[in-house]
Amino acid sequence: MEIVSAEFVISNTKVEKCPQDNLPEYAFIGRSNVGKSSLINMLTNRSKLAMTSSTPGKTLLINHFLVNKEWYLVDLPGYGFAQRGKKAVEKIKQIIENYILEREQMTNLFVLVDSRLEPQKIDLEFMEWLGENGIPFSIIFTKTDKLGYAKIKENTTRYLDKLKEQWEELPPYFLSSSEKKTGRQEILDYIDSINKSLKGE
Repeated sequence: MEIVSAEFVISNTKVEKCPQDNLPEYAFIGRSNVGKSSLINMLTNRSKLAMTSSTPGKTLLINHFLVNKEWYLVDLPGYGFAQRGKKAVEKIKQIIENYILEREQMTNLFVLVDSRLEPQKIDLEFMEWLGENGIPFSIIFTKTDKLGYAKIKENTTRYLDKLKEQWEELPPYFLSSSEKKTGRQEILDYIDSINKSLKGE
């Protein structure tokens, strides 16, 4: 898939205010500071489509971007940012859960995981919750340029082995680097293949 156009459409906190044109939506989510904005900019080839920040937890809204006039890329708030107050954390949790559980147009959720870290309890619990609710999702291991090939393989294998303790079948997964554009084509081709299957092609 080639990205011809990518434009910001709307930000909001309520699922009922999301676009009403029934185009498929691919949502991106992850812990704060996992590299979500950089990944979105890399995928769309737009340096400032999603705002990147050195301050974790900047995305507090559901952000819709229309890609190629055919599908939406949805930037969801990050979860697990400890420095927020309890009330703010609960509010963000509600925004995320409402979108994921109620948004019929959401075709696939990409869960971003930092490839440099050990499997994190918060990510594993979140994926378990997705499984319990029958939500289709894929994993994107981010920041792979920060590691050598052997370490990437070791970390992802450890992660997948951990998932196998809960899952009979593993979700699709991708290795990515926003710096080196690793994984860009694979992720876009995956989205493209789902779009084609939805159209019956």
